[in-house]
Amino acid sequence: MTMTGTQVPGPAGLPLLGSMFELKRDSLGTFLNAQREHGDVVRITAGPPGLRAELYAVFSAEGAQQVLATESANFRKDNAFYQEVRESFGNGLLTSQDDDYLRQRRLVQPLFTRRRVDGYADAVTAETSALLSTWRTAPDATVDVVAETTRLTLRAIARILFGTDVEAAVDVVQRCFPIIGEYTLTRGYSPANFPRGWPTPANRRAAAAMDELYAVCDGIIEKRRADGEAGQGEDLLTLLSQAESAEDGALDPSEIRDQVLVFLLAGHETTATSLAFALHLLARHPEQQARAREEVVRVLDGRTPGAADLDALPYLTQVLKEAMRLYPAGPVIGRRAVAAAEVGGHTIPAGADVIVAPWVTHRHPRYWDDPERFDPERFTPEREKERPRYAWFPFGGGPRACIGQHFSMLESVLALAMILREYELDAVDVDVPVDTGITLRAAGQARCALRRVDGASA
Repeated sequence: MTMTGTQVPGPAGLPLLGSMFELKRDSLGTFLNAQREHGDVVRITAGPPGLRAELYAVFSAEGAQQVLATESANFRKDNAFYQEVRESFGNGLLTSQDDDYLRQRRLVQPLFTRRRVDGYADAVTAETSALLSTWRTAPDATVDVVAETTRLTLRAIARILFGTDVEAAVDVVQRCFPIIGEYTLTRGYSPANFPRGWPTPANRRAAAAMDELYAVCDGIIEKRRADGEAGQGEDLLTLLSQAESAEDGALDPSEIRDQVLVFLLAGHETTATSLAFALHLLARHPEQQARAREEVVRVLDGRTPGAADLDALPYLTQVLKEAMRLYPAGPVIGRRAVAAAEVGGHTIPAGADVIVAPWVTHRHPRYWDDPERFDPERFTPEREKERPRYAWFPFGGGPRACIGQHFSMLESVLALAMILREYELDAVDVDVPVDTGITLRAAGQARCALRRVDGASA
């Protein structure tokens, strides 16, 4: 196919290093400035000669749809970052491709139907109740909602995955995930790395953490597979062990572990980010917080929420969607172009590293008025219909869209409802900086002062 697009514009950067320092200091701000100064398709270079990287950034909703959906076969997870994630966390749904991905998706999809996911609501509400009980004795009635929601979502996904083995899994994940995640991130963005097998301090620390994490997962998987043969257990791990079809066979123990690691990674860090920033934003906006609480109190009338309540809590859902617009857990999504492609009137060459950026598209003035303002009213059904499909895509899109998006929404709405029914929150930390790990993360605390709501349960 003949390309008719023009060359891609972009920042000049420094003569020898391009935009390396800007990306290292503030990659999300660099991408925002690139869109404002150069448009919706931008070429960014970084690194010294011989190790220089070229990155093609696509910022429009239409371009994101092209990369993730309509031409997804041409934009693959073949870049260096995904390779490092694959080596650290296995070849699960997040990182697998082609026949491996299709087979895994067919086997795992039945475990994430809406009906099946709704059955996980009790685990979410049980863990939220446990969290709230600790808040009643919080020093100075102040909590860091980043740390608290991370603990909540990890315990919830571990309970859903592992059932009665939740305690051992939580302890190991809390200790090992930060080590593995930082190691993976450093390698994923470095222009050159030592082989993983070399006995450097970083390699040895990461290998020890991976060995410990893999060992606890393998031990629980072995037990669950034995229980599954007797028809016992309803945790997700047992169901994964039992997943089988005539076309795809069954998942072997290493494949199950890969799925478990991906679910642990994607199932707690991303939801924790969405939930933490929803609470932070409500704590900064008392009028919206009061409206959300009124809806919760009216709908629940004192009872514990369940999956059936989601449709009856539209404003709370709008709050969550607006928090995910401003703080998308996956702020940047990477791909690699197989063949040259024309995007937004510009030619992206074959083999190019390509990103789409929810962080930027979610702030694009073409789709969002006053984009930095917190306004849950943006997500009324009528206003959602007015925007392009990919003006908001916190769960990715196309055939690789997140399989757990309904679970994330369910968990976040139920937890928000239970928290708001019991507490009013005031922001102690008004400005919470962020940076990018494997997912978006707060670069500090997001403390909120708590006040019990009149009539809240003891």
